[in-house]
Amino acid sequence: MQMQNFTIAELLLITLVLVIYFLPTLIAFLRQHKNSLAIFLLNLFLGWTVIGWVSSLVWSVAR
Repeated sequence: MQMQNFTIAELLLITLVLVIYFLPTLIAFLRQHKNSLAIFLLNLFLGWTVIGWVSSLVWSVAR
């Protein structure tokens, strides 16, 4: 079994995708939202759907 060697560009792309995917969670934690954990769970489990991602984003910026 061989190990996969990633290039710097591939690692940067993976990091960028993960940051964009978890953007609602990052916003919620940075704003110290009272429902940060719930936003994280919604983002984690339903963020792959457009509705789940947008919902968690809207929730993270709402007061």
